[in-house]
Amino acid sequence: IEGRKPVIAKVHGAAFAAGCQLVASCDLAISSDDAVFATPGVNIGLFCSTPMVAVSRKVSRKKTMKMLLTGEPINATYAKEIGLINDHYPISELEDEVLGLAKKIASKSNLTIKIGKEAFYKQLEMPLYKAYKYTSEVMTKNAMKLDAEEGISAFLEKRKPNWKSK
Repeated sequence: IEGRKPVIAKVHGAAFAAGCQLVASCDLAISSDDAVFATPGVNIGLFCSTPMVAVSRKVSRKKTMKMLLTGEPINATYAKEIGLINDHYPISELEDEVLGLAKKIASKSNLTIKIGKEAFYKQLEMPLYKAYKYTSEVMTKNAMKLDAEEGISAFLEKRKPNWKSK
């Protein structure tokens, strides 16, 4: 998902077809232990073509193909194992875990998160040598920002940073 802010999927229940696509499209995904995921279109003669795009960019080819060709649901444990989600928790803990993750990210520099998220997705499409060149340039520019100066100072002074960029 494009944009400055990280997007976190919180899944409880079934994320099938476009729901599975949405989960795969998010930057991070957390589910309940009982969540299930599937690309079941093949079961009704309608291949999950658009969900395939997002899922295939998060999950290996063979595992994605198995999901697409069988239409069978996978559980949260397997979804985590194959990289579709980051983690799963009992439903009673899901809200607190997702909110805790969001708060942890929100405590970081907004500018640094924006720079990092943009660089992460851009470099994925580049050959390795270009990705290293690009990310080196990004790191140099990032190091020249006020938030980098504040972060380093806060670290050295053993205090929480007071981010300048909003």
